[in-house]
Amino acid sequence: FPPAVFPLSCVVQNYSWGKVGLESEVAKLLASGDPLVQIQPDQPYAELWMGAHPRGDALIRDNRIPQKTLGQWIADNPACLGAKVKDAFQGHLPFLFKVLSVNTALSVQAHPNKELAAKLHAQFPEHYPDANHKPEMAIALTPFEGMCGFRPVEEIVSFLQNVPELRALIGEVAAEQLERSGSDDPRGVSAALRVCFTRLMKSEKKFFVDQLNMLVKRISQEAAEGKDTSGSNGDLLLRLHSQYPGDIGCFTIYFLNLVRLEPGEAMFLGANEPHAYLHGDCVEIMACSDNTVRAGLTPKFIDVLTLCEMLNYTPAPSSSKILPAAQSQLDPHVYLYDPPVPDFTIMRIEIPASIKLYLISAVDSASILLVIQGTAVGTSTAAASEMSLHRGSVLFLSANESISLHLSSPDGMLLFRACCLL
Repeated sequence: FPPAVFPLSCVVQNYSWGKVGLESEVAKLLASGDPLVQIQPDQPYAELWMGAHPRGDALIRDNRIPQKTLGQWIADNPACLGAKVKDAFQGHLPFLFKVLSVNTALSVQAHPNKELAAKLHAQFPEHYPDANHKPEMAIALTPFEGMCGFRPVEEIVSFLQNVPELRALIGEVAAEQLERSGSDDPRGVSAALRVCFTRLMKSEKKFFVDQLNMLVKRISQEAAEGKDTSGSNGDLLLRLHSQYPGDIGCFTIYFLNLVRLEPGEAMFLGANEPHAYLHGDCVEIMACSDNTVRAGLTPKFIDVLTLCEMLNYTPAPSSSKILPAAQSQLDPHVYLYDPPVPDFTIMRIEIPASIKLYLISAVDSASILLVIQGTAVGTSTAAASEMSLHRGSVLFLSANESISLHLSSPDGMLLFRACCLL
């Protein structure tokens, strides 16, 4: 039998928003995972892709395996996915697992549901490369900030009353409509919110740049005088404006929740949920798709009309965006992040220093294992030889295979495991 458990060498994406050099968790994991890698001190290391996506297919680090990449190996050995996963996802690995190191904000974006993805892909394949949905989940490795979903209406109304430049862009009629919409009529609230947000996003470039400059000037003056600018979300506004001057995305901070995650906390981003990561390091998992509808804080293609049409205009507090991890019933060292979509699940595995032998148990799905801290020697009946595991190691496990870890680190281990539990 060919080995069914093997180490991977993963693809790095050097997008401009990434943290630079060894500031970046991606770079640190790379450097620990492969001592031959040279980290460039002035280069951004934004994303590490662990999976079989055609734009970043992982290399197999086992010379007994004839296939060079994980994608080729899965295509030749689809049973490795597990019977249910193979059938449900047509012989493809259903998820892409990543590490992100965010220095400057990512674009304000949303990902389409399956129905819209199919339509966009048929009409504009150059911008929407596939027909799949792209729900995603992020788990913080360091304190992590992002915007996600529409704020409760009373927060948006308070900004409309405190930020005259915002009110000018949206217009008096739309602003009053939102102020009058009652919590007893959620459809009316969503309709009013849609009008306000669409008016903002479609405002004339010259007009919104003037309003933004006025706002930035006013907040800068107030801050210099030591005044409290929180009523205008001043700190975040100045930060985003310094990163993307003159960008309409700067105004989205008045509509979207600011979500702060501590290490180990997660947020789930469903289809049509507006979001933008702002700063920090996380592991992220998503359905295997590249479909992104963008509308600001980006130099890339933006599609304001599609975005405003597709969004989920249901206001909710930022606390509702945090997905709690559930301790496994079967193993107290495993915490499950199980989102409301079938495509993926993540397990956080925390092994205390007192444990010297630990079994990573078999599941009925292919999985990818990432070591964040600690060292061990891994053995498996399905592996060609024993594997040395340390910070930055990435392993592929075929369905129904397990690994024994012989721990050698004084401070235990932290691992994340991505799989699909149907």
